[in-house]
Amino acid sequence: MGKMTTKDTILYEAHGNLYLNITNRCTAECVFCIKRYSDGVYGYNLRLSKEPSLSEIIKQLSEHELSKYKEVVFTGFGEPLVRLDDVLEITKWLTTRGIRVRLDTIGHAKLLYPERDVASELADSGMKVVSISLNAQDANTYNQLCDPKYIKAYDKMLEFARDVSKAGIDLRFTVVNLPVVDIEKCKKIAKEYCADFKVRGYGGT
Repeated sequence: MGKMTTKDTILYEAHGNLYLNITNRCTAECVFCIKRYSDGVYGYNLRLSKEPSLSEIIKQLSEHELSKYKEVVFTGFGEPLVRLDDVLEITKWLTTRGIRVRLDTIGHAKLLYPERDVASELADSGMKVVSISLNAQDANTYNQLCDPKYIKAYDKMLEFARDVSKAGIDLRFTVVNLPVVDIEKCKKIAKEYCADFKVRGYGGT
């Protein structure tokens, strides 16, 4: 086997932001996930040959002129919170440098870490915005669309959303524009939770 010349994409730029792709693992198998039909977004291949270490991620971040970005966003081709401790360390590192940090998550933190107060830990690390994939107006539709690895995932996701708000982090809910998704009902849920609301196009946009 020759040496791989293509380097994994850990950081990528779009919309004036810098995105972090730190894992391909996830706690759901969403039917609309871009992973099912593409190797990446915006021309970047986001499939990782291995997960980058914390020090590799920090090294790459330190090579960027971070102040030119609106925010640094944990997103990519997986669920960032499967690496919670690294997310916290990276967020602290960025926050001390005056960089605004956002987390895009499916919101299964209470199932991944039942014994931890993840929202408070994120707030303490300096996280400014948490964007949760609400994805559906009720548990049945959610389970159909997202095939979560946990039971009660929908309820626990909403509990986590409440924790995020209580912790003083800006909350955003996103849904994908699909026929089975009742956008108006989802908008109402977002209002109940005092969350911003965004409808995503099918295909990661």
